[in-house]
Amino acid sequence: QVQLVESGGGLVQAGGSLRLSCAASGSIFSINDMAWYRQAPGKQRELVAATTTGGSTKYADSVKGRFTISRDNAKNTVYLQMNSLKPEDTAVYYCNAIIGIKTPRLVEYVYWGQGTQVTVSS
Repeated sequence: QVQLVESGGGLVQAGGSLRLSCAASGSIFSINDMAWYRQAPGKQRELVAATTTGGSTKYADSVKGRFTISRDNAKNTVYLQMNSLKPEDTAVYYCNAIIGIKTPRLVEYVYWGQGTQVTVSS
């Protein structure tokens, strides 16, 4: 069984910062891409930032220059540092990871965390 557990969400004023963490645990053989998505009320879930095993990153245009994604492969953890937060960043943030499981052959699955609420007040 594999779990992604997020932490770090909360309420912050505009211009403030938050750091989200997502730790993967369970019978993990390998972790490929890891990413953060968000979903605001009445809107579709959207990609915020993603990172590969080698450290390559990509960001949504709306967060470039303000958010930074990073990962600690030894801890199976991905982070999202969010600076200069805006009210439009308010959403539930979800961690996503492509994780390899040996069953006994290696099979990759997509896992999601339970989500963490980020609220930015104006």
